[in-house]
Parts: sequence; structure tokens; C-alpha cells
Amino acid sequence: MAHQHLVVRNGLVVDIAGHRAEARDIRVLDGRIAEIGAPGMEAPADADRIDATDRLLIPGLVNAHTHSHANLPRSPGDKWTLELALHLNPSIRGNQTLEDKYLSALLGAVEMLSKGCTACYDLFYEFPSPSREGLEAVAQAYSDAGMRAVVAPLMASRSFYAAIPGLLDVLPEEARPSARAGDDGAAALAEAELALKGWRFDRDRVRMAVAPTIPLHCSDGFWQRAAALARDHGVGLHTHLAESKVQAVAGMKRYGRTLTHHLDGLGILGPDFTAAHGVWLDDEDMKRLAGAGAAVAHNPASNMRYGSGMAAVRRMVDHGLTVGIGTDSRTCSDNLNMFEAMRLASFTSRVRGPDYERWLAAEDVFAMATEGSARALGFAGRIGRIAPGYEADIVFLDRRNLNYVPLNDPTLQIVNAEDATGVHSVMVGGRMVVEGRRMVAIDLDRLIDRCEQAMDRLRGANADTHRTARALERLVGSFCAAMASEPYHVHRFVDDHEHPH
Repeated sequence: MAHQHLVVRNGLVVDIAGHRAEARDIRVLDGRIAEIGAPGMEAPADADRIDATDRLLIPGLVNAHTHSHANLPRSPGDKWTLELALHLNPSIRGNQTLEDKYLSALLGAVEMLSKGCTACYDLFYEFPSPSREGLEAVAQAYSDAGMRAVVAPLMASRSFYAAIPGLLDVLPEEARPSARAGDDGAAALAEAELALKGWRFDRDRVRMAVAPTIPLHCSDGFWQRAAALARDHGVGLHTHLAESKVQAVAGMKRYGRTLTHHLDGLGILGPDFTAAHGVWLDDEDMKRLAGAGAAVAHNPASNMRYGSGMAAVRRMVDHGLTVGIGTDSRTCSDNLNMFEAMRLASFTSRVRGPDYERWLAAEDVFAMATEGSARALGFAGRIGRIAPGYEADIVFLDRRNLNYVPLNDPTLQIVNAEDATGVHSVMVGGRMVVEGRRMVAIDLDRLIDRCEQAMDRLRGANADTHRTARALERLVGSFCAAMASEPYHVHRFVDDHEHPH
């Protein structure tokens, strides 16, 4: 088999920790970085060449948490809490065909790639349960775009209304049967297992995981079966954990202890486990997660968009937790821009307290958005760095973009100033997928037209269901707001004055 050689010449490789950019050539062999050397270093005569003059080179960003099913029905509401979104979003995104699911995932992949993100953890939802065909449609979209992804079907055994203690009782009697709907989740797990056994995609590029959606939405037995399924197949386990105060309070009402403590007692936590959000984790929770080798996917945009609070990320790091960064979905952060997510992660750490020594530095959040997220995805040691042995997932930033004029501190300018307008080209596994700000393999104009047509159909198909949900919006919102006003005490060190709200 002939080897494929590639050499990237004349680029400025950014040393994030050193706050500098140095002229370097990069030799790529069969999609992986083989060597980094001085400009003009030797390369095989038959190697393809890429001229990176006036380009700053950084590793591809890694999105630790997103939802492809929300890419078409993006930006659906304004002053929604998480609980209002859980009530209203299903009435907007229903009736998706296989083509809709493919288009929605492809649209997200194109946005992420064009904004310098080369891999993501996609928690994908289908109603009433995941399907092998739906999972394969999403995986095909990422494969067609040239992006790495972990595709995890969201699953539950309880409805949102049954998960929140007391919520069913306040609904109108005629709404309760459908709101109560749920089962033991056996069909969802069986379908996920079929997809895992028949997975036909290159697992180095697109792989599966398992995603029980929210602890309260899943019975103990369901959780244990889901964890066993993930571990039997050697894949990840991802959930939304302690995202809102309503969840935190409801967890105490249902279990008499924190959600993390409860999952730990079920044997769920482990090195394959990723917890999204973690806004309402206390110190004991963080210790449990860190001790199990788990990771947290920090989503600062959606945490603020839904008013959930600001996660204590510095405290997570102090406890030894792996932290990645995610955008969450287009329905709760409104874009899939990992540069914005990094900036928000840095800045939100500063409003948690006046002790600037505990703020997250630019290099901290960049490491979270690359190596930290890579560990959450199960790609540790393979992506997230420009270094020999790592996959050649490289973002080429335009040195002459105004974000870098003048070029004073590349690290600070990438984290604090870059808004994705500086992304010129993107390479995944040694192959250009974005070149000169244009997708290489995707006809963007055609994709836009297809997505607009799909969303027009979905608006009509879901109109009646959405009107019914909106009629209950105030009732659901006020009940959950009242629960969120209840006291909730967390275990924190007394010398730290941070609060999640």
C-alpha cells in the first residue's frame, strides 16, 4: 500500500502555552502528523504541498456537547428556561424524516467545520425512540462533511412531566395521559444495541456512544442497562447532569441525595462517563466524578441562555476533573461556534468571584476546547494537539484577518478576539475539508435550499402540536420557577465565595 505524504510549508504554529507563534513546517503521513521542523525541512519528493504563508496553525477545536436534531429548528424562543425548552422544543422538532435528520446533522457539521471545529459529541434525539436508520443518517452526514463525531442516541424511560415531582398533578386532566407517556426503555436500548452491532462507519472518524438524556428521566434499572450496554461495546456514556436548579431540587426530592451521588450508587460513573453542564454540582459531586475518571462538558452559552447558572469550572479543575467545552445546540446557544464558547468559558469564570488568581486563563480554556474535549469524546492522545503522532486535524487562521492585526499575543487573540471570521481553511486527517473559506465536498447553496424547504414543511407539520404546548407554557414555567426558588444547599469549601447563581 502506497503511503500518502503531505507537507505544510511556511505556517506559524501557535504555541498556546508559550503565547507565541513560530514558523514551522509539518510533515503528514497517512493522515497523521509525522514530523514538525524548521521551515524548509526535507520532505519526500512525491509529497503534496500546502502553502500556509500568512496562516496561524492551531489544532482543530473539539465540541464536547451538541445536538444535531436541533439544527433545523434553531433559535425557537427567547425567555425560555431549560424546563420550558424541554416542554416546548419537542413540539417544534417533531415529524422529522430521515432526510431531515441527515440535513440537520450536515448543516451542523458544515457550521462547525467552517468555524474551526473538527470533532463533536452529538447527542441525537428521535421520537419516540432511537432508530438504527436515524443514527446512520446522522453518521452519514458527518462522514460526507469530513468531520469526526461521536453520535449518541438520547434515551429515557420517563417523560419530562413525570420526571419533575408534582408537575403531572398541575397539568389539566386532559393533558395528563400523553404527558405521562413512558415505558421501560427496553425498545430504545434494543435499537441502540442493533446500531452498535451493525455500525458500518470508520470508528476512527464517526463512532457511537449511549446517552440516557437526564438522570431524572431514567429509572434506576434503565440507567444500569444503558451503562452495561455502553461498557459491553466499549463506547462512551453521556448525560445532562445537574444542569438546572430545578433538576437539583427535584433530585433531592426523588432520591434524598444529589443526582451525582445517586448515579454513583448505581455504579454508573466511570472513565467513559461525560456529564454535560454540571452547573449545580457540589464539591462532593466533583470528587465523585473525578475519582471515577469522568469528564464534564462545560456549556457556558446555554447555561446563561437558559438562566441555569455558571458552572464552577475552576473548582472542577481543582478536584482533578477533566473538563471539555461544548456549544450545546442551536436551540439554546443559537450557534455552533467553539471560539465563542471558549471566550464565554474564560469570561464567565471571572464573574464568579473577585479572586483573579482563580479565573480561567486563555490557555486553560483552549486546552479544555481541544485536549479536554478530546478526552470526553474518547479520542485522547489522537486529536487536540499539533504534535507528532496526532491526527492532522489543523485549522488555518488568516494572519491578515483583523483579529490578528497587529499580532501581539496569538493565544489571547485566538481565545478573546477570534469569532471564526479568521478561519481560512480546515484539515481533518490530512485532508482539506474547508479551503479558502469554502466547503470542499459540500454544495453549500444546495444545502441551504434543502434546509429551508425542510423547515417550511416542519413548521406546518408541527403547528397544531406547538399551539397546544404554548397553551401550557405559563403553567409549566411558573411551576418550575417555584421549584427553582426552593432552598438548595450544596457542600462547598468555606474559603470560596463562589455561587452557581
